[in-house]
Amino acid sequence: MDSVFRIEGKRLIRRYDAEQLWVEPWGANSLRVRATELDAMQEEDWALLSQEAGNVQISVVGQTACIQNGSICAEISSEGKLTFLNRDGKILLQEYVRMRTDIQEYKSALNIEGREFKPILGGDYSLAVRFESDPEEKLFGMGQYQQPFLDLKNCTLELAQRNSQASVPFALSSLGYGFLWNNPAVGQVTFGKNITEWVVGYTKQMDYWITAGDSPAQIVEEYARVTGTVPMMPAYAMGLWQSKLRYQTQKELLAVAREYKRLGIPISVIVADFFHWTKMGEWKFDPVYWPDPAAMVSELKEIGIELMVSIWPTVDKKSENYPEMLQKGFLVRTDRGIRITMEFVADTVFYDTTNPGARDYVWEKVKQNYYDIGIRIFWLDLAEPEYSVYDFDNYRYFIGPNVQIGNIYPVMYAKGFYEGMTEAGQKNIINLLRCAWAGSQRYGALVWSGDIDASFRSLRIQIRAGLNMGLAGIPWWTTDIGGFHGGNPNDPFFREVIIRWFQYATFCPVMRMHGDREPHTPPLGVSGGGLMDSGAPNEVWSYGAEAFEIFKKFIFIRERLRPYITELMIAAHEKGTPPMRPLFYDFPQDREAWNIEDEFMFGPDLLVAPVLYEGARARRVYLPKGSSWKEVSSGIKHQGGMWIASDAPLEDIPLFLIDGAYLPI
Repeated sequence: MDSVFRIEGKRLIRRYDAEQLWVEPWGANSLRVRATELDAMQEEDWALLSQEAGNVQISVVGQTACIQNGSICAEISSEGKLTFLNRDGKILLQEYVRMRTDIQEYKSALNIEGREFKPILGGDYSLAVRFESDPEEKLFGMGQYQQPFLDLKNCTLELAQRNSQASVPFALSSLGYGFLWNNPAVGQVTFGKNITEWVVGYTKQMDYWITAGDSPAQIVEEYARVTGTVPMMPAYAMGLWQSKLRYQTQKELLAVAREYKRLGIPISVIVADFFHWTKMGEWKFDPVYWPDPAAMVSELKEIGIELMVSIWPTVDKKSENYPEMLQKGFLVRTDRGIRITMEFVADTVFYDTTNPGARDYVWEKVKQNYYDIGIRIFWLDLAEPEYSVYDFDNYRYFIGPNVQIGNIYPVMYAKGFYEGMTEAGQKNIINLLRCAWAGSQRYGALVWSGDIDASFRSLRIQIRAGLNMGLAGIPWWTTDIGGFHGGNPNDPFFREVIIRWFQYATFCPVMRMHGDREPHTPPLGVSGGGLMDSGAPNEVWSYGAEAFEIFKKFIFIRERLRPYITELMIAAHEKGTPPMRPLFYDFPQDREAWNIEDEFMFGPDLLVAPVLYEGARARRVYLPKGSSWKEVSSGIKHQGGMWIASDAPLEDIPLFLIDGAYLPI
């Protein structure tokens, strides 16, 4: 019988019945695996960048084959089962197969395949890809989910974007591999105790990438090489960003900026949030409330502050651009019902970021009305996009149905602005987005954790979310300090929440004030920028004298750390190293470090242990073995590999410097 394998260059191909399977090198110590039952493999690379093939060895013996690229090897059995091994022959990952066969290790009457394509009548396929599960394995990454777990083993995750949920399907395993599900279809993954299963409802093919590494850092850096790294963060972005739910007028925004200047408190960015515009989809200031934006931008730059403006992808059906965008096919379509994708203030439709023409069209409007007057940073909100009803099967994009490619929307949103700003000659681009997928980072995406509630519980969740985002390849990440929904500046409980959150945020990649505070102020008018109300004040002086002094203390800690933060941002830019990461990233040999979910390293020198519970004035802290640690507040030195009790008065949080490090905290 002829072999089912053939070799094309450095690609190993297996053809059996309707399926063709491709395994090929993609970066160092890494393989890309694709399979389809269509007549030809799709060539779209999705999150991946093109890679030079290294020293690859392929062998075929009868109906079995092996392909090795550096320290990773893929073996394909006579039955088509895939097994991945490291350089020592240790199994990293293998397909879950239970079939009637002569091979004893997976002989079973269950008849379950490792790769299962189920045809959809009149369409493409649903797909399930199954792997054996090691119950002792720990898994991290996968983006941002609003749940209190850093270790994702025994979790089921939706592969879809929602407000406050960013699906970035890269998993880092404690067994020594990283796995990217390179498919933007809506679906689900289960990291079960008994099985790992990736499922999507509509797709043309299977596509994933796997790498082997001796440490978490090596795995994350290789992943960054094949999906891209962030630009170098501009220096201005490393300080405090000031925002609230809508400064309603140019006069109000400038008054806040001038007060920060008068008080001698440095801020980096101030924000003109949503409904500063005339209508959604017109992307310009309402002159009634913002009469001279060019002068505003100029004054802010003179005092060292950049203005960030909010961009929404919504297009009001009554806006001046709607007829042209409709005619040119620049809007998301609905397969059934009325063509409305978000109902907010008016009937709106999202612009289609997967359409290159739509991206260019929106950028030209933004360039004319914002960029050309000096605005160099944008808040790309609702980037999921945020459907009023998350009926993923009802929306259709330029490049395909949402269920098949929808997770790519936030990447294309960031890409449109990145390419426009690059073409205009800008370097070191950073824009704030509410969502991301694999590869978003290379387009300057700073992701924040969405419209979360204002509570200690929410803060505890964000600790895990931010660490997993960094491990998933999105090193620029931030939160609304204090949470978004709720919080009264005069409420003693909320004052404690925001103080503890502010302290934590000092050691996040970006430190950013924002939130929808209570009580609200009324709208100023009945049209344009006057339509919306606003939240209560949210400046550092809004929370009483005690909080004000604590905020100032940490703002100036952040300022003194700028040289150190710059080093962290260089590492993120050059290698993909997340500035904030779990303890095991720097101390992989310490078994206990893999269990710690409420502490983190801010760079290689500083361990941060946020205070996460109401009324807490002390907390237990684990210090990784292999070094000694100096407690910043007391100067006391502790040996690593042990738990200690650390004092945490309201004005402080536990911080520890690794032995020999000095930072001007």
